[in-house]
Amino acid sequence: MRGLARFSFRKMRLRLKSSTAGGSRMNDNQTETEKAAIRAEVERLRLEHHDLEAAVEALLMVGAVDQLQIQRLKKRKLLLRDRLQHLEDEITPDIIA
Repeated sequence: MRGLARFSFRKMRLRLKSSTAGGSRMNDNQTETEKAAIRAEVERLRLEHHDLEAAVEALLMVGAVDQLQIQRLKKRKLLLRDRLQHLEDEITPDIIA
Protein backbone atom coordinates (compact mmCIF):
# COMPACT_ATOMS: atom_id res chain seq x y z
CA MET A 1 0.00 0.00 0.00
CA ARG A 2 2.81 2.39 0.82
CA GLY A 3 4.45 1.89 -2.57
CA LEU A 4 1.18 2.68 -4.30
CA ALA A 5 0.80 5.90 -2.29
CA ARG A 6 4.32 6.97 -3.22
CA PHE A 7 3.70 6.20 -6.86
CA SER A 8 0.50 8.21 -7.03
CA PHE A 9 2.14 11.10 -5.16
CA ARG A 10 5.05 11.15 -7.62
CA LYS A 11 2.67 10.96 -10.53
CA MET A 12 0.64 13.86 -9.14
CA ARG A 13 3.80 15.93 -8.61
CA LEU A 14 4.87 15.31 -12.20
CA ARG A 15 1.46 16.41 -13.45
CA LEU A 16 1.68 19.59 -11.43
CA LYS A 17 5.15 20.36 -12.77
CA SER A 18 4.11 19.78 -16.37
CA SER A 19 0.93 21.84 -16.03
CA THR A 20 2.74 24.80 -14.46
CA ALA A 21 5.55 24.66 -16.99
CA GLY A 22 3.09 24.95 -19.87
CA GLY A 23 1.16 27.72 -18.15
CA SER A 24 4.07 30.14 -18.05
CA ARG A 25 4.63 29.94 -21.80
CA MET A 26 0.95 30.44 -22.50
CA ASN A 27 0.97 33.54 -20.34
CA ASP A 28 3.51 35.26 -22.60
CA ASN A 29 1.61 34.54 -25.82
CA GLN A 30 -1.85 35.76 -24.81
CA THR A 31 -3.41 38.54 -26.81
CA GLU A 32 -5.35 41.36 -25.21
CA THR A 33 -8.58 39.80 -26.47
CA GLU A 34 -7.78 36.53 -24.71
CA LYS A 35 -6.86 38.37 -21.52
CA ALA A 36 -10.13 40.34 -21.66
CA ALA A 37 -12.07 37.10 -22.08
CA ILE A 38 -10.28 35.58 -19.09
CA ARG A 39 -10.99 38.70 -17.00
CA ALA A 40 -14.68 38.49 -17.93
CA GLU A 41 -14.74 34.82 -16.92
CA VAL A 42 -13.03 35.69 -13.62
CA GLU A 43 -15.71 38.30 -12.88
CA ARG A 44 -18.48 35.84 -13.72
CA LEU A 45 -16.96 33.19 -11.45
CA ARG A 46 -16.50 35.72 -8.62
CA LEU A 47 -20.17 36.66 -8.88
CA GLU A 48 -21.22 33.00 -8.85
CA HIS A 49 -18.94 32.35 -5.86
CA HIS A 50 -20.48 35.29 -4.00
CA ASP A 51 -24.00 34.07 -4.82
CA LEU A 52 -23.17 30.60 -3.50
CA GLU A 53 -21.75 32.11 -0.33
CA ALA A 54 -24.98 34.07 0.17
CA ALA A 55 -27.06 30.95 -0.46
CA VAL A 56 -25.10 28.93 2.10
CA GLU A 57 -25.42 31.70 4.68
CA ALA A 58 -29.17 31.98 4.02
CA LEU A 59 -29.66 28.24 4.43
CA LEU A 60 -27.72 28.28 7.68
CA MET A 61 -29.68 31.27 9.03
CA VAL A 62 -33.02 29.71 8.16
CA GLY A 63 -31.93 26.60 9.97
CA ALA A 64 -32.13 24.31 6.99
CA VAL A 65 -31.23 20.83 8.08
CA ASP A 66 -30.31 19.62 4.59
CA GLN A 67 -26.62 19.19 5.26
CA LEU A 68 -26.11 17.39 1.95
CA GLN A 69 -27.28 20.43 0.00
CA ILE A 70 -25.05 22.72 2.08
CA GLN A 71 -22.06 20.43 1.50
CA ARG A 72 -22.72 20.42 -2.25
CA LEU A 73 -22.88 24.22 -2.33
CA LYS A 74 -19.65 24.49 -0.33
CA LYS A 75 -17.93 22.01 -2.63
CA ARG A 76 -19.06 24.03 -5.65
CA LYS A 77 -17.65 27.15 -3.97
CA LEU A 78 -14.27 25.43 -3.54
CA LEU A 79 -14.23 24.34 -7.17
CA LEU A 80 -15.02 27.90 -8.24
CA ARG A 81 -12.24 29.24 -6.01
CA ASP A 82 -9.74 26.81 -7.58
CA ARG A 83 -10.84 27.79 -11.09
CA LEU A 84 -10.61 31.48 -10.17
CA GLN A 85 -7.07 31.01 -8.89
CA HIS A 86 -6.07 29.18 -12.06
CA LEU A 87 -7.49 31.91 -14.32
CA GLU A 88 -5.93 34.70 -12.25
CA ASP A 89 -2.57 32.95 -12.50
CA GLU A 90 -2.98 32.83 -16.29
CA ILE A 91 -3.40 36.58 -16.64
CA THR A 92 -0.77 37.50 -14.04
CA PRO A 93 2.70 37.77 -15.61
CA ASP A 94 5.38 35.48 -14.24
CA ILE A 95 8.02 37.45 -12.38
CA ILE A 96 11.36 35.80 -12.00
CA ALA A 97 12.91 36.92 -8.74
